[in-house]
Amino acid sequence: MNRLLDQFKVGFPMQNEDGASSFAGPSFPAIDVVETDDTVKVTAEVPGVKEDDLDVTVSGETLILKGEKSADHEEKEGGYHLIERRYGSFRRQIPLGFAPEEGAVTADFADGVLTLSIAKPETVQAAVQKIDIKKA
Repeated sequence: MNRLLDQFKVGFPMQNEDGASSFAGPSFPAIDVVETDDTVKVTAEVPGVKEDDLDVTVSGETLILKGEKSADHEEKEGGYHLIERRYGSFRRQIPLGFAPEEGAVTADFADGVLTLSIAKPETVQAAVQKIDIKKA
């Protein structure tokens, strides 16, 4: 019974405003964004999602990650029969602050981790200026 109650806290999909299921709302998948002078690296944790169920696009200055997650589990043992199914979709939008050039985004997917490397256009790299901070 405790495991069932725990599932209500963390495991079941949530409903979006449009009625679509989503895992853990706006914070799924968990992402890390690291910016350097010439690239932006985005790492997204998408455990249980297959590569074919991921969709990565760029629209203007926004990186969009979409996908669907589905999992089935069945156990038959002794006097019980357990079937668990989890389905849902997710969508994350990440503002980049620049529009990447064609072919500037590379993606790798391994062990449930999606890694994107986005090269900044040279005009964006040149536009950055350092501001000196003086003590008052």
